[in-house]
Amino acid sequence: MERFSWECRTKVCFGEGCVKEQLEPLIRGIAPEGSIMIGYGGGSVKKNGAYDDVMSVLETMGYSTDRAEDRRIIEFGGIMSNPTLAKMREGAALARDNNVGLIIAIGGGSVMDCCKAVSAQARYEADAWEDFWMKGRPMTHDIVPCGCVVTMPATGSEVNGCAVLTNEETRIKCDRDYPQMNPVFALMDPRYTLTMPVRQLRAGTFDILSHIMETYFSLPLYGNPADDVSEGLMRGLIRDFRAALSDPQDIRARSNIMWTASLAENRIIKTGKSKDFQAHNMEHQLSAYTDCNHGEGLAVLHPVYYRHIYKDGLPKFAAWARNVWGITDAEALRSESFAEEGMSDEELLAIAGIEELSELIREAGLPSSLRELGFGEEEKKLLPEIAQSCFISEGAFRPVSADEILEIYEECW
Repeated sequence: MERFSWECRTKVCFGEGCVKEQLEPLIRGIAPEGSIMIGYGGGSVKKNGAYDDVMSVLETMGYSTDRAEDRRIIEFGGIMSNPTLAKMREGAALARDNNVGLIIAIGGGSVMDCCKAVSAQARYEADAWEDFWMKGRPMTHDIVPCGCVVTMPATGSEVNGCAVLTNEETRIKCDRDYPQMNPVFALMDPRYTLTMPVRQLRAGTFDILSHIMETYFSLPLYGNPADDVSEGLMRGLIRDFRAALSDPQDIRARSNIMWTASLAENRIIKTGKSKDFQAHNMEHQLSAYTDCNHGEGLAVLHPVYYRHIYKDGLPKFAAWARNVWGITDAEALRSESFAEEGMSDEELLAIAGIEELSELIREAGLPSSLRELGFGEEEKKLLPEIAQSCFISEGAFRPVSADEILEIYEECW
């Protein structure tokens, strides 16, 4: 295993009714001076009850939207999926101008990422995007505390310091993870997830699976505690994904998915791992150029990418087939259509695992090609430029080139 330092500063409160029960004592523990900002996206938080629950607690504590000075509630709405740098800067100016002492993000990954980035920029005199996202400089200034009320499980952003932003001018979408940006708390009531559209359930849950796979398929190749945890998380997530698709009101499955999203991204499965995330890099640039759905883009990319690199991490791909998909009889695979003459047992297992992933994608109703994702001829013309703009993962089994990324995009067409 590689050397590592691990920490997770976020206090998690999970379960039905946790916002009404836990938000007030959490805020009092932080003792914010000034106003409180609540960030959210569109109308979904007002349909699922999360917005009303938060507002009710704040009003009970003496906060109000119409107060002239301190103890005001500042609303920062309209945060889009794939949040932009411009939106983050808008929120930072709002927080700075209104003496915001605490930000509460209500929503899914996009809302949480944007609010965490706002928390980093609001008290920073220089350009946070340039200094932190682009240059990765140390973050040493005091940031505005940020807490999360999760309504759409996917990114795990509620338990880490990562925030993804898109610079619309340069068409660069990237993330940075600073421990200082870890939310001070995360309130997770699975009831809020029951109103999610099925499309978002599909895309969000695949994003969770992608996070686990991107960490699992990286060095070291030999067995280790982090990968043992990842295998269990993947088996459980596949089970719960199928259960939630069969019955979207299955609160047990929804609860499991919600917590798995956090376990996938609280950094514990990343301990001692090199971490790949090349599929995320490729999808980030697709969505930076086209604003496509993140989870759906990952579903298109993953099987094709893995067919490119599986031989470079063959023992891990074979272990994945055995320990996650339950495929053990390599000899029986020789009659399958994907089997090629001369393939070793490990290669057969690896390819069979990738085929199972593809089948899960089809079974879930996720897109399997860029055309199914909504790409047309105009987007196809952009693929060479998009490929050139991708960040290259040095943590992969084998770093790919921009030319190979273009090949992957074309095979996904």
